[in-house]
Formats: sequence, structure tokens, C-alpha cells
Amino acid sequence: MGCAMKMDKWMWIITILFTIHFSLFTSPARAQDSPEYRMEVGGGLAMTTYLGDFNANLTAGMQGAGALVAKYKMNPRMALAATMTYGRMKGSSKDTETWYPETATAPYSFSNQLIDLTLRYEYNFWAYGTGREYYGAKPVAPFMVFGVDMLYADAHPAAVATGLAIGAGLKVKVSERLNLSAEWMMHFTGTDRLDGVKDPYGIRSSGLLKNTDCFSAFMVALTYDIWEKCKTCNNDR
Repeated sequence: MGCAMKMDKWMWIITILFTIHFSLFTSPARAQDSPEYRMEVGGGLAMTTYLGDFNANLTAGMQGAGALVAKYKMNPRMALAATMTYGRMKGSSKDTETWYPETATAPYSFSNQLIDLTLRYEYNFWAYGTGREYYGAKPVAPFMVFGVDMLYADAHPAAVATGLAIGAGLKVKVSERLNLSAEWMMHFTGTDRLDGVKDPYGIRSSGLLKNTDCFSAFMVALTYDIWEKCKTCNNDR
């Protein structure tokens, strides 16, 4: 009877030790058994703000916009992405304290459509993921964005230009393949015609971004992971 009790006691101890050993030494390996994905595709809703001769306030005249998003994930910290945004911009000389010679007799206002394609580089401050597909990855990560713009505005005359974009945001893993992000970007364009008026001050200037219009965009996007990475062909862990 005593031996049986001792055997049961040792069996319990061995079982507990085995469980602890299994948890400590096999969980990290299993944490990398979930698949990694090469791409994200999805869409977003944004608020855009024109910044130029007829508005200098980041929150004035905000307009709704929609966006399509595609990202190629180079690794858990870096991605190349493209966003196509369609929205509007508006402004008015009534909202400024500056006197413009061309609008002295009649106030000037505009509401123009905007189509913007941004090719961008994203950098996460740490590895981003569920932690099950890439050991050490975190489901929440802040990131920075640098990009190049190609845009069109249906002003009179129409404006077609290129520019530079910079921004920052936060991304969250909603589920294993679903991502939610919020970001703010400033777009520095190479044109002064987004509002339809070139140089209302009447002062000539030159330079890549000198005396040009800008716009900002705050966007919330939802993307879905696709294109599963082949572990046997790309075992970079």
C-alpha cells in the first residue's frame, strides 16, 4: 500500500516535470509553425485636408476619401506598399487672413477631386505579427512611412504632379490574417495648382517644393494576409 502511494506520488511528479519541460522547450518551436504571408490587400477610409494658399489649418476643410491598399512584406519589420486614394479637397479665400490680388473683388473657393497613387516604404519599429508565425513578433507595432506620390486634381486647369510623402502610424493584428492600421501622412506635392490658382501672391519662385500645395491624410485601413510563404523553400528563420 505504501509503495503504491509512493509510486503514485512519483508518477505525479514526473508528469508535472514532463509538462513543464514540454511547455518550456517545445512551445517556442510550435510558435513558429503557423504560416507566414508575403502580402496584405485591403482598403481604408481617410480624411484629407488641403494645405496651400487658401488653407493653412490641418483640421479645416477635411474631406472624406477611400483607398485601396496592397503591401509586399519583405520581412516582419519592412514592407513595400502602394495606396490608391480617391477623395476631394476644398478651400476658400474667405478662410484666410491674407489679401490676394486675384481675389480682391470676388472671394475664390474650390472643391476639386483628388486621385493619388503613393508608392511607399514601411518600417516597423519591431517585428510585427502574431508571434506564432515568427518567434518574437508582436501583434501591435508603430511604424514610419516614406513614399513617392503621383497625383491628379481636376482643378481648372487640371493638375498632374509628383511629390514626396512621409508619415507614421500604428498597426494591430486583429486575427491571424487580419490587420488594422491607423496612420497620418503629409504629402508634399510638386505643383501649386491643386486649388486651381498658381501663385496668387504674384511672386515668382523656383525650387522642388517651394511655394507648392500640400495635403494631409489620416487613414484607417483593414487588410488581409495572402500568398502563404513556402517554409521549405524560404526557411529564413
